[in-house]
Amino acid sequence: MSDHASGQANGQWYPPEWPDRIRALAAGSLTPVAPKRAATVMLLKDTGTGPAVHMLRRRTSMAFAGGAYAYPGGGVDPRDDDRDIGWAGPTRAWWADRLGVDEAGAQAIVCAAVRETYEEAGVLLAGPTGDSVVGDTTGADWEADRAALVDRELSFAEFLHRRGLVLRSDLLGAWARWITPEFESRRYDTWFFVAALPEGQRTRNASTEADRTVWITPAAAAAGYDRGELLMMPPTIATLRGLAACGTAAQALASAPGRDMTPVLAEARLVGDEIVLSWPGHDEFTKHVPSTAQAPATPSDPTGGALA
Repeated sequence: MSDHASGQANGQWYPPEWPDRIRALAAGSLTPVAPKRAATVMLLKDTGTGPAVHMLRRRTSMAFAGGAYAYPGGGVDPRDDDRDIGWAGPTRAWWADRLGVDEAGAQAIVCAAVRETYEEAGVLLAGPTGDSVVGDTTGADWEADRAALVDRELSFAEFLHRRGLVLRSDLLGAWARWITPEFESRRYDTWFFVAALPEGQRTRNASTEADRTVWITPAAAAAGYDRGELLMMPPTIATLRGLAACGTAAQALASAPGRDMTPVLAEARLVGDEIVLSWPGHDEFTKHVPSTAQAPATPSDPTGGALA
């Protein structure tokens, strides 16, 4: 299904500046910025109607994807590859092979996934031993440590060491990898993971970048997107559609090792008098942009600000 730049029927995040930037890239007058490594986690819990996923809505004031629904996540901290980090689960070499990077990069990405989930959702995938997980993390002392992590006053390795914890990499499943299109001014090379909400823990909106959070089934979230009620970026809705096939959180984790981790990167090519923007393997996101004339701006919020 393709969707012309002059309008859209779903909730695909599509900034009005994209057509000009796409044309500039095609003309050779725009130099792509290097993407920063990032990680995001689809946190799941079982409900009577299947697993629900924890999503947050980015504040509309955010420069990148304001108003869009996403998962907890963020960029890799330079200290996330600290070799002193307490580690449990598959080896760094195993993760390097799975994520398509070197061992230091693999640790940094996995560490970023666990750290950002704690920073933004208050959920910590770590425990005193390799087969245990911490319980309630809502106390004042935990909050002080979380704030120090957010402010980068404390590295994740230092945080775990101080509390006698090890990162539980076995609680994560690598799900997908998406790279922000080359014409975007802010670019990320993002690894998507799945994880189950640990027993005894609960999520909360601990992110300064989000104005609300929800637990929602992937099918319901996808339906909201299809109706134009929930704004999302292509990787978010694509991963939701994949999750919808899983009947439980455990099934999602069990299916993760078989997921294709080939990076998805949008392509912009000239076809006649149009530039066709496409995401390989994901035809529903295809856009057609006039190659010369100014395209009518597509509102980045298809619901006029009335996001559910």
